[in-house]
Amino acid sequence: MSGKNIIQTINDKHVQTHGISAAVLRLDLLHPIVSGNKIFKLNHYLATAKSSAKKGILTFGGAFSNHLVAAAYAAKVNNLESIGFVRGEAPNIYSHSLIDCISYGMQLEFIKRETFDSIDLAQFSSAYPNHAIIPHGGYGRLGMLGAKEIMEISGVEAYDRVVAACGTGTMAAGLVAGLQSHQQLTLVSVLKNNCSVMNEIKQLLREEEIKNKRFDVRFDFHLGGYAKKNALLFQSMNDFFNTHHIPTDFVYTGKLVHAFYRMMEAGAFARDSKVLLIHSGGLQGNRSLGNNELIF
Repeated sequence: MSGKNIIQTINDKHVQTHGISAAVLRLDLLHPIVSGNKIFKLNHYLATAKSSAKKGILTFGGAFSNHLVAAAYAAKVNNLESIGFVRGEAPNIYSHSLIDCISYGMQLEFIKRETFDSIDLAQFSSAYPNHAIIPHGGYGRLGMLGAKEIMEISGVEAYDRVVAACGTGTMAAGLVAGLQSHQQLTLVSVLKNNCSVMNEIKQLLREEEIKNKRFDVRFDFHLGGYAKKNALLFQSMNDFFNTHHIPTDFVYTGKLVHAFYRMMEAGAFARDSKVLLIHSGGLQGNRSLGNNELIF
């Protein structure tokens, strides 16, 4: 895949002062609904569902889940049924995301939070034998293999530093697997106390996929935890949009941008480094915000 039209250079006074070159891999531009990394994480699951003659897919997410929306739409265009198990009780008023899921034909089932957090996928496989199971967020070997293809986009090989937001570790594991010998990956955890993420990444990889790979996880830019938000985050997002006209989301890429500039100020990137930020999409989540918090 060519990155010619989705790698956008960012050049501002901060980048110039620190003597680096920087760009954003705009995965958010690839599809208006199956946003960003979702295309990559879902592809192998969908292909496997079709090749094994399943009539549909079954997956999991929260009430504002971009993953559920993407899975619902992707299933529809692949002529597959979809069932989405949603964390929490059925709300009186459905979120934009859940309304979208229904419009794309997804059947929604709601699971109490305490039950959702201890889901046994084997039980769902037994109860729904005609549906392929896609774990929460696409976590799994198939999701990782799809995410690995991000590093195969033409133009990515020109960068020696890659920086991306990290949640459950699916995309992160794919990026690690796809790293070339001259590249170093920094993952910005968007979850608070996300100490297990390194093990979650390693569990998806074979020894040869992680051997001699240079990567680290930064845990100091979560800004309060998953989906937490504050004025500092919104200021970073608005400043970035004002300067580069690139929208970000408050769950993942907004924190990525905030971390990038703080890391740059702290000297994390050597002069002449070529830094690539991976925009993993997720912009639909901003619809849950008030009208005056973001300028885009």
